[in-house]
Amino acid sequence: MNIFKNFKTVSLIIALLLCIQQTLSAQEKGKDSATVKTDTAKVKKDDKKKSLIKPYKEVITDKAVSDQGVFTVHKVDDKYYFEIPDKMLKKEFLLVTRLTKAAAEMRSGTSGYAGDQIGQQVITFEKGTKDKIFVRSISYVDYAKDSTSDMYNSVIRNNVQPIIKAFDVKAYGIQKNSSVIEVTDILNSDNEITSFSVRAKDDYRVGAFQKDMSFVNFVKSFPSNIEINTTKTFSRTAGKPNPLIKDVPKISGNYTVEINSSFVLLPENKMQARYFDPRVGYFTVGYTDFDLDPQGVKRISIAKRWRLEPKPQDLEKYNRGELVDPVKPIVFYIDPATPKKWVPYLIQGVNDWQKAFEKAGFKNAIFAKVPDPKIDTEWSLEDARFSAIVYKPSDVPNASGPSIADPRTGEILESHINWYHNVMMLLRNWYFVQAAPNDPRARNPEFDDQLMGELIRFVSSHEVGHTLGLRHNFGSSSTVPVEKLRDKKWLEKNGHTPSIMDYARFNYVAQPEDHIEESGIMPRIGDYDYWAIEWGYRRFNQYKTPESEKEFLNQWVIKNLKNERLWFGTESNPLDPRSQSEQVGDNAMLAGNYGIKNLQRIVDNLEKWTQKPNEDFSNLETMYDQVTGQFRRYLGHVSKYIGGQMETPKTAEQSGPVYQIVAKKDQKDAMKFLDENIFTTPQWLLKKEIFEKTGKTPVKTVEDLQNAVLDRILSPMVLQNMYQMEAVDQNSYSVIELFSDLNTAIMTKGDTDIYRRNLQRDYIDSQIKLIDSKSDDKSDISAIVRGNLNTIKKELSSKSNTEDLVNKYHYDDLIFRIEKALDPK
Repeated sequence: MNIFKNFKTVSLIIALLLCIQQTLSAQEKGKDSATVKTDTAKVKKDDKKKSLIKPYKEVITDKAVSDQGVFTVHKVDDKYYFEIPDKMLKKEFLLVTRLTKAAAEMRSGTSGYAGDQIGQQVITFEKGTKDKIFVRSISYVDYAKDSTSDMYNSVIRNNVQPIIKAFDVKAYGIQKNSSVIEVTDILNSDNEITSFSVRAKDDYRVGAFQKDMSFVNFVKSFPSNIEINTTKTFSRTAGKPNPLIKDVPKISGNYTVEINSSFVLLPENKMQARYFDPRVGYFTVGYTDFDLDPQGVKRISIAKRWRLEPKPQDLEKYNRGELVDPVKPIVFYIDPATPKKWVPYLIQGVNDWQKAFEKAGFKNAIFAKVPDPKIDTEWSLEDARFSAIVYKPSDVPNASGPSIADPRTGEILESHINWYHNVMMLLRNWYFVQAAPNDPRARNPEFDDQLMGELIRFVSSHEVGHTLGLRHNFGSSSTVPVEKLRDKKWLEKNGHTPSIMDYARFNYVAQPEDHIEESGIMPRIGDYDYWAIEWGYRRFNQYKTPESEKEFLNQWVIKNLKNERLWFGTESNPLDPRSQSEQVGDNAMLAGNYGIKNLQRIVDNLEKWTQKPNEDFSNLETMYDQVTGQFRRYLGHVSKYIGGQMETPKTAEQSGPVYQIVAKKDQKDAMKFLDENIFTTPQWLLKKEIFEKTGKTPVKTVEDLQNAVLDRILSPMVLQNMYQMEAVDQNSYSVIELFSDLNTAIMTKGDTDIYRRNLQRDYIDSQIKLIDSKSDDKSDISAIVRGNLNTIKKELSSKSNTEDLVNKYHYDDLIFRIEKALDPK
């Protein structure tokens, strides 16, 4: 054996192994070095990340101007910060955004004015991931309250509330129980928190935000709210495109507005809700409940009401039926911009509701006041904690009473009543055309301040009623017998309608010989209003939930509705002749005849009562239009009887029908009224001297009125309802009878003059529309109309031999129209 040779081989192997080991060691060492470097970079990165959250004193420096409240608001140089206490996280805030100052040329109709609401939502602040604060927008569409149920978990999983904004936490509070976020950017930007909602942008024709021409005015914090006031500039747009208009005008320039956003903390101690009852007219909030019905879902509607509660020390008195002061009364502030002479009347319109609240057990429950800078130091028109009547320099003849409510309970939190300056023109026109025959003060182009003030008081009360939660009660006046509207003593006690929430306006039935005074002409808070306030605001403390009081409330309503003056007629039923705008009395035909007598008196004196020295006849023209408009209302009231169906909401505990066909006699009486008053030319309306001074055209005036009636009584809705009702009651007024009566009134009776020819032509055209090839009617209506046109055609053929050329051509034309409609080819 060659030992040396073997030793040499082994040495080489050992050397090779040592080399490999050194190489591996070097690689491991390099790897460790790289790892150290990577870990160091990670630490530095983490340190940099942590450095974004600075010590409190480095963010809120000695330069900070701080305002403590629900959040503490800090201003440091030009930056704004919210310091949000942990206890305020996940609390719900109502965010209301309004125009404090509106832009020039922004106004359109009833929108674009200072005080207008441009956004509303419920939001919460909550801690997010990675040291962020999230803002969520909260929806109450779906609801389940039993957190132990599977349905609750399902509802939660399918209703994740959207995050609408995320803020980096800049610092934590000194006590580590609050988070500081910078809000500068969101204050001075275009977003739905401090600017227009998407929908409002379209409505107001607001375009791109101009940041360099926008700035923050102030941010203030109060115990339960934050007020943010900004000036923002936007480009102007043409608004939503209209597909019917090809050439859209280009809009240039900007809008500059002042906007106020109010963050109002919603009550943690929620007001007990009260379920809506369709027999008492309240506005509502609502949601879909997945708990109440174990085999389905239920849509819940909650009445909107203010929170009126007895003081704890007065609870026993209240329960005994004694009047007590509420913990917090309802207060309306009068806009300082309101003309001084109207302020007392606006205030009185609010205060008139005090007696109604006494029915609910509260005294001094509501009042209005002018803000006193020395006492009302926190008050401002924009602050969502305060309700107000806002006076708007507008040519819009209107007023409105909206309210903002807690979507969880229906608790009304505040209201800004919109009072448009030109509502006085509307009041003057209404009162003139409905009351001038009975009130000499109305026979003037301009009313004295006392009369106008009383009219303002009435509208103020009506709009305040809306802010209390009350809807229009268009059926209230139909509970009053027409002849009682001429009874002076009865009217002084009861008024001409049981509800100021009705659109009954004024007593147009009373005749001059009745000597009815103001108390029997003007509306006032009445029996229904007292009852509605009692239903909404009377507290029954023995019931702790809305469900537990439901049976009691139902029996209470049934008992009270035995008094028919407490009936509520919704404004949304198109077929019930008891629920009508601008109507008074329980019989539209009788009331309309009295109303027409008064219109005839006005027309006979119209020129004298409308004259203005040194002016033209514009006022004569305006008031003549008011007369024809009022006449049109009477015709509309009567037309609603044709094919009518009455609706009386009831619960299972009440007897009698909910839906009831209008009696055949009443429908026939309505046809008789229309025959006598509009199908027969109303000559009393056609004063030659009026047309000579105004340029009005008598033929068109009459034709427009006649068409309004034909459009109503020959509408598919009316005819289909009559057709369906025949299946319910074979003795009902049938479609065949309707056309037979119309044929007699329009095609057979009366001389065929220019007015009659127009009426006949429009009657034929109205029927032709009903058998238009585009109609999808699958009932007998089309067949009845075709048959009726054939009947009319035969009768016209016998008339076309007349020697009167105009009438001959007229009959030939009608025959041609009918033939073309029946056989288009």
